[in-house]
Amino acid sequence: MSLMMVATALGWVGALAGLVAYAMVSRGRWNADSLAFQGTNMLAAVTMLTVAASNGVWPSAAANIAAILIGLNAVATVLRAKKKRQAASAPTLTVVEDTAQDDQEPATQAAVGHRAYAEAA
Repeated sequence: MSLMMVATALGWVGALAGLVAYAMVSRGRWNADSLAFQGTNMLAAVTMLTVAASNGVWPSAAANIAAILIGLNAVATVLRAKKKRQAASAPTLTVVEDTAQDDQEPATQAAVGHRAYAEAA
């Protein structure tokens, strides 16, 4: 099996992956901002970039590089939004401070500070 045959096989895998991603979004099974869609698109772009570069088709190679960069940006945006949602829904700790004095010897005993953390639901 030659290198060109491997590149051609990868090209078919990439073309199929791109069509699957497009079909899944078009049918409403995936969202455009899903990691599945973006990952499949980037897989398609990487494999088709390999074929384009191995055949010297530089305009197609450049377009696939652009598609990979767009996909990476989209994945980073999705992950940042996911992290932000998780942080917003995470329980928070509230500091509750109280000073107490012993009732038997108020003049000789200093106030003792107590700090407690309460988890908000």
